[in-house]
Amino acid sequence: MAQKNTVKRRKPGKKIMERAGIVSQRMQERYPSTDRRGYLEYQTPFQLVIATLLSAQATDKSVNAVTPVLFSKWPTPQDLASADVSEVEDVIRSIGLYKTKAKRCIDCARTLLEEFDGEVPQDIDALQKLPGVGRKTANIVMNDAFHDAQGVAVDTHVGRIARKLGFSKETDPSKVEQDILRTFPESEWPYINKRWIAFGREICHSRNPECSACFLNDVCPSVGKAETSTKTKK
Repeated sequence: MAQKNTVKRRKPGKKIMERAGIVSQRMQERYPSTDRRGYLEYQTPFQLVIATLLSAQATDKSVNAVTPVLFSKWPTPQDLASADVSEVEDVIRSIGLYKTKAKRCIDCARTLLEEFDGEVPQDIDALQKLPGVGRKTANIVMNDAFHDAQGVAVDTHVGRIARKLGFSKETDPSKVEQDILRTFPESEWPYINKRWIAFGREICHSRNPECSACFLNDVCPSVGKAETSTKTKK
């Protein structure tokens, strides 16, 4: 097993740590569920990998609309590895970049068979050897499928909120993640992505944040300031 991400950077100042404590408490009160699963629908770790690959530059809703058919036809790495790419394209055609994604999903399944005996590795470094799988996807799989949070998946919502709440000044997802990990205790890592996504969708929108209705407006250093959405890799 790969060792968990060890954040060696200096801890933030007292005010930021106090703000982080308030944010954690209020986020938990607003979004109390301790279910680690995100918004993608799946039955196995392999299906979560594929669903997350499909979600790049696509909504969870659009992915969930096609995966029932996709997984009914090709539920395992063995099935998908032998699939015809044109047939996979037909199933996921409603999703953006469907041609690239169809090929990548098949390549991912084949790599699992060739290098991991058809099993999704429970190792964050090994996961990133799969075609199309970066740090974000690996974090999602480790946390949601294996209940072993080794970091925090940083998508556009998480990155934006980290900056707006003053926990990071970075735009690179890996650097934002490091700032989050040094600010929040490991016990909270499993829930940050899901809660902050919910917060981003409900209140802290990129262009028109609802600051007046926000339960964090008294501690947020960016009240009234919108931020242009920054795309991040899966």
